Amino acid sequence: MPDYSTISWWLESSGDDLTPRPPLSQSIEVDIAILGAGFSGLWTAWYLKQRDPSLNIAIVERDIAGFGASGRNGAWCTSEYPRGPASIAKRFGVDAARRTVFAMRDTVDEIGRIATDHNIACDWHKGGELIIARGSHQRPTIDHEFAALQKLDLAQGAELLDAAAARDRVNITDLTGALFLPETAVFHPGKLVRGLARLVESTGVRIYEQTTVQRVYPGKYPMLRTDHGNVRAKTIVLCGEAYLSQLDGYGRDVMPVYSLITLTEPLSASDWDEIGWAQRECVASCRYTVDYLSKTADGRILFGGRGAPYQFGSAIKPAMDKHPGTHQMLQDNVRAWFPRLKDIKFTHTWGGPLGWSRDYLPTVAFDPAAGIARAHGYTGNGVATTNLAGRTLADLVTGTESPLLDLPHVNHAPRKWEPEPFRYLGVRYMQHAFMRIDRKAEATGSPPTGNSIAERLTAH
Repeated sequence: MPDYSTISWWLESSGDDLTPRPPLSQSIEVDIAILGAGFSGLWTAWYLKQRDPSLNIAIVERDIAGFGASGRNGAWCTSEYPRGPASIAKRFGVDAARRTVFAMRDTVDEIGRIATDHNIACDWHKGGELIIARGSHQRPTIDHEFAALQKLDLAQGAELLDAAAARDRVNITDLTGALFLPETAVFHPGKLVRGLARLVESTGVRIYEQTTVQRVYPGKYPMLRTDHGNVRAKTIVLCGEAYLSQLDGYGRDVMPVYSLITLTEPLSASDWDEIGWAQRECVASCRYTVDYLSKTADGRILFGGRGAPYQFGSAIKPAMDKHPGTHQMLQDNVRAWFPRLKDIKFTHTWGGPLGWSRDYLPTVAFDPAAGIARAHGYTGNGVATTNLAGRTLADLVTGTESPLLDLPHVNHAPRKWEPEPFRYLGVRYMQHAFMRIDRKAEATGSPPTGNSIAERLTAH
């Protein structure tokens, strides 16, 4: 039996018993069968029960609740959507962009409300986020983001900070400015996902762990075939996110992209006096290769980012949760951003795959004829988006009229990823290209031009 406390510091420090729930013991029939006990599956079950308490719902999970990205993420509950508002406006119109942004902002508060109302103690703190510019080459990005919000009349509460004001919030080296956005909370993912699983069970939903779904059968009588029996249902809901790529028939719907994290020991009071960070804002840079930081409730710094190479065939293996080169880079970044911490110790490293959509747009869809609903493709912005997806799926499946059903991701038919070996060659090219773009900008002090092949291919 795996030691699930080693998956992430979040699960280790969740305060919950990680002993797996019993697996499925025989074939069953239910109203709703959900694949995956992460945030998507749990939120969907919760809202389905709110819509119709009589529903007989079962969740089937290969490992334990919170095993995937829900229990490994960077502790950001952000209102940011995988596509920016300007991009949504360009493709779907200004009204759709505004409705999406407001729905995401409401979602952050909805999660906080449920945690409070149901006594899920998950260190919730809505301190906002800072998108920082480290160096003059990053400053145009935050200026552009702020201007885009103003143009769409979405800049309420946002602040464009100069270097001094940014350092007053978090004392990071080489700051030239920051964009503050208020609609983001920092939290303890392990406590939230494990608490949510218990909350969902209290409504009568059954969670079967250590049960692997081997195949999905759509149709008039849809079914999940597992290694412990079959689950027949009126509707099957697929909430596997990155792991959906491992299922026959869905291998090109999402691509697993590994995000890795390092965590410091708790800092001293004198360290925090110099660094600041009193409001525990989530922090991100403007680099293509992605930096994201959060401050834990017990005074640690979490630093996450990309860099682990994509593996042929969208492989997902436990050994890939740690990549020495990437974890070393993240630890070097902590010391570079906070020179005072040159001798800091790192207590934990971990990682895992997130589900990347081909067009940066999530899919929240229901096909009544096939009996299949699904939510996936959060592309690194899943904590809040999963809650929005759960509410939307509950409305779709129960036939409830809702303004959520008019958002761009509803019944979105995702563009599929290229077949191998083209996917491998393309993704590895893009990974190396983004590293080169970031390094060139840092070396020259000039922002990326936007004209490179990699930038044009990902413009959205």
